[in-house]
Amino acid sequence: RQWKSKTKSNGKKAPAEEKKHYMEPEYTKVRVVDFDLKDLVSLPTKEIDLNEWLASNTTTFFNLINLQYSTISEFCTGDTCQAMTACNTIYYWYDERGKKTKCTAPQYVDLVMTFVQKLVTDEEIFPTKYGKDFPNSFESLVKKVCRYLFHVLAHIYWAHFKETVALELQGHLNTLYAHFIVFIREFNLVEPKEICIMDDLSEVLCAPLPPHTHNHVTER
Repeated sequence: RQWKSKTKSNGKKAPAEEKKHYMEPEYTKVRVVDFDLKDLVSLPTKEIDLNEWLASNTTTFFNLINLQYSTISEFCTGDTCQAMTACNTIYYWYDERGKKTKCTAPQYVDLVMTFVQKLVTDEEIFPTKYGKDFPNSFESLVKKVCRYLFHVLAHIYWAHFKETVALELQGHLNTLYAHFIVFIREFNLVEPKEICIMDDLSEVLCAPLPPHTHNHVTER
C-alpha cells in the first residue's frame, strides 16, 4: 500500500507513487477567489499586535480545515486509511511525553483537532480579553498547530481528493490550502522541509490566476 515508505531523503522512491489527480489543470484552476491572498494574510497595521493576528488567523484556519475534513470524514476510516499518509510520508503522533504512536488517519485527525481545540479555547494561551498577555510559548505552539493542520490538508489531497471532487468542493479546498500556505510562509510558521511534499501544488495554487500574473506570491 502507499504508506509503506517513510519520509527519508535516502533516494528511495515511494512504491509506485499514485498519480496526483489534484495536480491536473482542470482541478488546479478551480478556486473561489481570484485576488492576491497575500493581501489577506499580511499584518494590516502597526496598531494590530502580531500575536493577536496570529491567534485570530490560526483559530480561523483550525475551524475551516476542521470543516473541510468533515466533508470527507465518512470516507476516512480505519480501513481505508490505516495510517496518516500524504505522498510517501507517514505521520506519527507524539504525545506530551514524546511517545511515538502510529495511528489510523481518522485517529490522528481526531488527536490533532482535540489538541488544537483545547489550545485555542485556553484563555492562558489564546487570550481574548483586552490587555491579557500572550505566553512566551505562544509562537512555538502556533507553529505546532500549523504543522498539524498542514498534515490534515495534505492527507485530504492525497487520500480524499476524488471524494472532494465528487462533492464539488475542490474549489473550496484549493482556496483554503493556498490561503493557509501563503499565511504560514508570510510568518515563517512551518519549516519549508515540513511542507515540501506538497510544493508542486503550492507553486501552482499560490500563483495568482491569470490575468493577474504580475504579482507572484510564492516567496521562499
